[in-house]
Amino acid sequence: MKREILQMLFLMVLVWGIMLFIHAQSVDANTQQTEMKKSETTLQDQTDIAVTIYNNDRALIRERRKIKLPRGESSLKFMDVPERIIPETVCLKSLSQPGSLQILEQNYEYDLISPSKLMEKYVGKEVKLINKNRDMDFYEVTAKLLSVNESPVFQVDNQIYLGHPGNVVLPELPAELIAKPTLVWLLDNDLEAQELEASYLTSGISWKADYVLVYDEPKNSMDLEGWITLNNNSGATYQNAKLKLVAGEVNIVPPMAPAPMMDRMMVGVAKSMEVREESFAEYHLYTVPRRTTIKQNQSKQVSLLSAQGVKANKIYEYRGNTSFYHDRINPIRNENIDAFLMFRNAENNQLGVPLPEGVIRVYQEDSEGMLQFSGEDRIKHTPKDEEVRLRLGKAFDIIGERTQTDFQKLGPTIVECEFEITIRNHKKNDITVDIVEPMIGDWQIVKSSMDYEKKDAFSIIFHLPVKAESAGDVSYRVRIRF
Repeated sequence: MKREILQMLFLMVLVWGIMLFIHAQSVDANTQQTEMKKSETTLQDQTDIAVTIYNNDRALIRERRKIKLPRGESSLKFMDVPERIIPETVCLKSLSQPGSLQILEQNYEYDLISPSKLMEKYVGKEVKLINKNRDMDFYEVTAKLLSVNESPVFQVDNQIYLGHPGNVVLPELPAELIAKPTLVWLLDNDLEAQELEASYLTSGISWKADYVLVYDEPKNSMDLEGWITLNNNSGATYQNAKLKLVAGEVNIVPPMAPAPMMDRMMVGVAKSMEVREESFAEYHLYTVPRRTTIKQNQSKQVSLLSAQGVKANKIYEYRGNTSFYHDRINPIRNENIDAFLMFRNAENNQLGVPLPEGVIRVYQEDSEGMLQFSGEDRIKHTPKDEEVRLRLGKAFDIIGERTQTDFQKLGPTIVECEFEITIRNHKKNDITVDIVEPMIGDWQIVKSSMDYEKKDAFSIIFHLPVKAESAGDVSYRVRIRF
């Protein structure tokens, strides 16, 4: 009887052991299967990349990678993405077979390795201290990291060390820290070999237009060079990328808090190339024909346009003020005149291409034929066939003076003002000065010494010619009902 009971117990233990063994093998197989279903992809798998940059700190990145994936559900680490990627804008599709790939879950991991991060992960854990100070009573010892606030605090046996003069050695790298920003996807895949296209927006990359204008005043002609300046602080390099630029005000929802900007920058200049322009939605799209590499922390310049023999005119303007009509004013003496440069962005004027917003810097030759800077101004997005007006600054050799020769109140709301305006030209060439007089209320020019142009309902212009090294004047009387 006892022997039978022992045999039964032995059989039960044997069966239980076999079941444990089978379970262990199953767990191990599942673990291996799970590990087999973890994949990763880097820039080495990249087959193509295209970058479209907008005016307002946004860029659309479209990159293609060829990778091998297990069928069914698996995890994919999509590495080497920009640090300033906007994860919620990611779109992934299969180019091999549309619909054969689906994202079930997405995580953006950006807890990057750094000395401070490593120390934070080891608070409350044991680390090793290697001493470089011979005055201390140990060379190498195991310590407990108590805190990293302000500076590290260690416990060695029963003593507390505030900081340490040597090296802190960690036993291993925390699994939650990564070297590069990474997108981690849980995928449902039907093909073993896939060519994927990932599209996403990133901040930290922008472009602007800059122009160099050389003006030949005697010929009333100019040469214009346009440059695209790219600035990349997105946290990634875009190697041999197809580049497009969008000019226009694309609406962007403002972020809750601005992202930090990098403070390091390299500068590069690309070879001159013909940029192709086309209309796109409500904006203009510029395509750079040659592929280019945009490095992280780099400013790169690409040729936008080149035009020679563009007709341009320098305009001088002396502008009044509506406050002059309210009361008597003292004479205004020795005012420098504003100088402007104007040209038409038209095909019959050697241009006729949409000009993106940017700064135009104007240069002119001196008596020795050397170019000198003569002013700059910012233009808005300018379509073709529109006029461009650049403010250059104050003309040193042209002086304006204004004298109010009469002021009368004809009633509670009616006044008459009379002005005499003198322009003195100290230049060696004849000029024309536009005297722009803004108007208010119901106004009527009672008399004037020369004809004027009614520009609109609120202003008139006297086009006053002034001989070289001479003076000219104009006078007028206006009646105003407020």
